[in-house]
Amino acid sequence: MATKMSAAEADAKLEELTGWKRKDEKLVKNYEFADFVHAFGFMATAAIAIEKMNHHPEWTNVYNKVSVELSSHDAGGITARDFKLAALLDSIAAKLQTAA
Repeated sequence: MATKMSAAEADAKLEELTGWKRKDEKLVKNYEFADFVHAFGFMATAAIAIEKMNHHPEWTNVYNKVSVELSSHDAGGITARDFKLAALLDSIAAKLQTAA
């Protein structure tokens, strides 16, 4: 089981990411793409990696926007796994946002 980070630990680690915030016991970010196809492409591409990690986000999609919330439910908050997934999502999004 992953170890829950303290708020201070999570806030310090957030400095390594762009656009992510801590809200309660979750990391949150809103992505915006050129259109629905790019937003859905982000989710579909990320889904494969997410399944391999066995660490699933809470996310929603409305047209060209994808909102993501990450938390390790088994640990009761934010863990290193959430930061690893956040970095992966940013990497996938960057490729699709550049292509748009």
